[in-house]
Amino acid sequence: MASLAAFSRLIGTGWALMRADALLPREIDAHLPASARFAAAILRLPAGGAARKGRPGERLARVLEAQGPVAIKLGQFLATRADIFGSQFVEDLAHLRDSLTPFPTTVARAEVERSLGRPLDSLFLSFGEAVAAASLAQAHEAVLLDGRKVAVKVLRPGVELRAARDSDALRLAARWAHALVPAARRLEPRAFVEIVIRALELELDLRFEAAGADELREVMARDAFMAAPAIVWDGVAKRVLTQEWAGGRPLSSPTALDDPAFNRRELADNLIRAFLSQALDHGVFHADLHEGNLFVAAPAGLTAIDFGIVGRIGPMERRFLAEILYGFLTRDYARVADIHFEAGYVPAHQDRGAFAQALRAVGEPVFGRSASQVSMGRLLAQLFEITALFDMHLRPELVLLQKTMVTVEGVARGIDPEHDLWAAADPVVRRWIARELSPAARVRELAAEVHRAARAIVKLAETPPVTTTVVSVEESPSKLLWFAIGAAVSGVALLLAVVLA
Repeated sequence: MASLAAFSRLIGTGWALMRADALLPREIDAHLPASARFAAAILRLPAGGAARKGRPGERLARVLEAQGPVAIKLGQFLATRADIFGSQFVEDLAHLRDSLTPFPTTVARAEVERSLGRPLDSLFLSFGEAVAAASLAQAHEAVLLDGRKVAVKVLRPGVELRAARDSDALRLAARWAHALVPAARRLEPRAFVEIVIRALELELDLRFEAAGADELREVMARDAFMAAPAIVWDGVAKRVLTQEWAGGRPLSSPTALDDPAFNRRELADNLIRAFLSQALDHGVFHADLHEGNLFVAAPAGLTAIDFGIVGRIGPMERRFLAEILYGFLTRDYARVADIHFEAGYVPAHQDRGAFAQALRAVGEPVFGRSASQVSMGRLLAQLFEITALFDMHLRPELVLLQKTMVTVEGVARGIDPEHDLWAAADPVVRRWIARELSPAARVRELAAEVHRAARAIVKLAETPPVTTTVVSVEESPSKLLWFAIGAAVSGVALLLAVVLA
């Protein structure tokens, strides 16, 4: 039954896109090869009526909004790439970020009381209308009893059911892609879809979002690149989240950066550095950094909200990322290739030298150039061709990281069209390399290994033999010797770690 419903949903979505001429719209015919024009003409046969009115972005936005949470999130992602799709197209999608139709405030107030299990006036002096509405929830301006201004996030009624239906449809689409399109198997569609679905499930429990926001606020406080409002834990439940009010202007506003007091270059740099420092230094990052989730304050202040999607990468992935970025910064393409093979990103049977050559073809044309001088569409197409040429498969553990990198780079371009991504990344990457891969760091790592080995020796000495024989007095000096060796080695290791820290 679930498969039948998912099938109907996929067919319905495809039909809606065709009716609106939003798959391969007529406006791009001149840019399509002859073979694609014929396919596009077939896809447009059902198009007509009111659904076909408006610009391509307007038509696509209407369809995505009607299809529900997952489709809207796709629109939010597309809306970060004006350099690829054009400024008008992105502008037509922009309202999907935080300006959807809100549900009634009376419903929101009732949900807050039900979820928190207390009257509204026991926590809030006032509770206003919705100030932003997105795919899963909307935010209301409110004031706490102690006078603090806060934003109260409330999930949309019935959104869990719509998300479950979207998830079933995504799984079916992934199975079809894997079975019917051999070339798509390299992209691991089933694994990719499971990552998307898991992120969506976590977004639907605002207690998880509150915990992620609190953790990332602590992480952000260690650098000055970005900030996050504090969580009001008394106002948190599964379907409700209360957070202190974010200062500044919403970056999603068309006039957000009109004030000449803004330093656009520094603001774009801070965005890139905030993301990289979160990912590299702490292994946890805000994975939904589009304009609708960012507030700006002159000259270069950034505040992030909406922590529903939090990405995490392990120590090895962090090292691989840092070394790959450092290799590009120093234009050491052979080392970048080595890291890809070491990480298993490129199959071992591929030619390492040829891959380094391909990386040089990617890096040299863009290194040191401003965003306005680099066609991201062409670059992404080239990267996709290289991954196909060297049989590189999608890495599920890196999906959120890669998606966030593309989003952040697009937002930085929007802030400063002359932005230099490599110059922005340089200090954060070099800081990580100096801290984690310096000789002192190697010795600290060795000391930690020795300390762990010493603890294992002590534990081994403490473990009783698997016999019923009583240990004789003559054996106790041997046991004491094991303890002494373990303690000495441990002490030396600790001393080394302290001196080199």
